Amino acid sequence: MSIESPTLGGRLQGWPPFVRELDATLSVHSQYVLSGNLYDSFLTPPAEGGAPTGLLPLRALLWEALRTSGASFMAVYDPVDGLQVMPGDDDSMQAAERLLGKIKPDEKPSLEGLTRLLAAVARPKEDVRAAFVIDSASRIARTPTDLEPAERDFFRFCAKLSRTARPVRVTGARPKPLYNPVLWLVERPGDLPPWLTADNENVREITIPRPHLGDRQETARLLARAFGVTDVGGDEAAAAACDAFAEQADGLTLQSMIEVTRLAKERGVGLTDLPDAVRTYKLGVLDNPWSRGHLRRRVLEGEKRVPERVIGQPQAVTKTLDILKRAVLGLSGAQATRSGSRPRGVLFFAGPTGTGKTELAKAITELVFGDESAYLRFDMSEFSGEGSGDRLIGSPPGYVGHEAGGELTNAVREDPFRVILFDEIEKAHPRILDKFLQILEDGRLTDGRGNTVHFSESILIFTSNLGMYVPGRDLTTRDASPYSAPDRVQNITPGMSYDEVEQRIKGAVADHFTEVLNRPELLNRFGDNIVVFDFISAEAAHKIFDLQFANICRRVTEEHRLSLAVKGDALTTLRAWCTEELDKGGRGIGMALESHFVNPLARALFDRELVPDEKVTVTGIRREGSIVHLDLQ
Repeated sequence: MSIESPTLGGRLQGWPPFVRELDATLSVHSQYVLSGNLYDSFLTPPAEGGAPTGLLPLRALLWEALRTSGASFMAVYDPVDGLQVMPGDDDSMQAAERLLGKIKPDEKPSLEGLTRLLAAVARPKEDVRAAFVIDSASRIARTPTDLEPAERDFFRFCAKLSRTARPVRVTGARPKPLYNPVLWLVERPGDLPPWLTADNENVREITIPRPHLGDRQETARLLARAFGVTDVGGDEAAAAACDAFAEQADGLTLQSMIEVTRLAKERGVGLTDLPDAVRTYKLGVLDNPWSRGHLRRRVLEGEKRVPERVIGQPQAVTKTLDILKRAVLGLSGAQATRSGSRPRGVLFFAGPTGTGKTELAKAITELVFGDESAYLRFDMSEFSGEGSGDRLIGSPPGYVGHEAGGELTNAVREDPFRVILFDEIEKAHPRILDKFLQILEDGRLTDGRGNTVHFSESILIFTSNLGMYVPGRDLTTRDASPYSAPDRVQNITPGMSYDEVEQRIKGAVADHFTEVLNRPELLNRFGDNIVVFDFISAEAAHKIFDLQFANICRRVTEEHRLSLAVKGDALTTLRAWCTEELDKGGRGIGMALESHFVNPLARALFDRELVPDEKVTVTGIRREGSIVHLDLQ
């Protein structure tokens, strides 16, 4: 590649790459379609190179680049403001009138009139270097594939004009002839008729990317001037603050960074507080629960309260609280080069059903936010279809439900401080898993309406029953393909040590994501945040039984003002019936209580005339076939 390549050398060193690409190809292309990050501001280095000295909007940046190639003026048309000439001084206006004729301020020519102006620039009758920008070109046609007659004639003319444009050589400017370019500014390349650019080598498509970290760092140093810092290089604290600002601004445009700086000045905060201003700008909220002083105390107290709520899972609770402490301190993903935009915390709960996975998610929510209403649950079995992801992020334009948005994105935009539970993640369609990959990596998601939703202050919890059963194979060799047999065999059983349960479940999770789903990158994002739940022990089962039995007695008292008691033998029998199948977990105990106690209790109470403050005692419990009867007094 020669040194004159638009990527390795040539003119406009240090300018944005898309500008250099445009400048380097003016001798071979007569029209350009610019799409992407159109409404941003852009860094503008001095002509001799070096550090950026300012920020310009796209129109001004294009003019500065075209001016250096010898252009006398740049005409800009958009459907709202009409026709304008840049830079608008006497010399540029005179040059424009030589090519375009008399120009009325803010004139709004018809499409037929626009064809005359484009022809005058692209096929000039005299050697005048110029350019014509069609801004908001996406709004010219009602639909690019269903053109009205006037629109069809206009775009046909433009296609022909791209092939018949005349290069211009200007004395004293660049030696080779250059086209007077027509620049289309569109939100997406598909906003123009496809036949305008297809197989047309005279039209070049250029995508303007969002700013990378280096651009954001340079912009942060420029914006530091607003806080009285003129030499960031000589101030270590200011340099660190600028780097933190640039990292927190991941996903934002440079124009957004300008707005964040303005927001910070309005709130009276300093340069070091810009990351907090970024959070306010992204999320639209001022109160940050993660910065509350009492949160550390609540988490410390949770070390005692959570095990009382999630019974029989000491390893899972301890690891979850460790990850939560990391989130409170803002250290999640601290080992990564860029971690500021990732979710505040990520947990993957795996293990047998009914062992407390959902209950632990609720406990975390109450611990951090003081209210379980911040807990948001999605049953991923409802998202197994290919198009079901639209429910999460919203339908694309033109589809039913587009205006309503997505259930997930709407909820997070409304309140970004949430615990979000994705239950039974293995049942989701693989395309939905790709959305999770974006959230875990970038901490953001674009909904169906094109709005960006940020997850940087959310805790994401994924639950799975993977590992309970595995495809039929020899568990000792682990050689066979997961598709080798349709039957499933039990992988873990009550009585196994926790270490063996953890090893087998993590192995099954890894196999599922790598071999079945072919999504090893998603498994890597979970990392060591996989929390394995064990089967409940007999001791834990009795505690769960006592807790759920007490809930039933309390409900009877609240609903009917009755005092309910169960005599020792009857209670012992009921306890034995409800705790005999440990592999069903706490949920199994609850179902057994409902079947063996709540149903016969309701039947017995229904036949009685209930008197407030009456004491009801269960003196006996017996089975007759599958029906349980209670003896009351």
